[in-house]
Amino acid sequence: QVHLVESGGGLVQAGGSLRLSCAASGLTFGSYAMGWYRQAPGKQRELVAYITSGGSTNYADSVKGRFTISRDNAKNKVYLQMNSLKLVDTDVYYCVGGGRTVLVTTYWGQGTQVTVSS
Repeated sequence: QVHLVESGGGLVQAGGSLRLSCAASGLTFGSYAMGWYRQAPGKQRELVAYITSGGSTNYADSVKGRFTISRDNAKNKVYLQMNSLKLVDTDVYYCVGGGRTVLVTTYWGQGTQVTVSS
């Protein structure tokens, strides 16, 4: 079974930083694109960022310049470094995997809550 387990969420002050981690198992990690989605109750699910198997990165306009996605294939982990956090960044963040040159939402983690306070 493929498992994606997020960690690193929590409460942070606006303007602060947080780093999310996703540990993957049950798949050939380096062969897959990995990404992060976020969603709050009543809101549309949004693709935040993804990184391809080749290491190319893509970001939503709302997080460009503030968030950085990276991966460590030796550790089967993907990260999301979030800087200059805003109140609107408050969401449940989901680790997603699938595809190669583009992200395909094949596998999902359970989510980790990020709450940004004023």
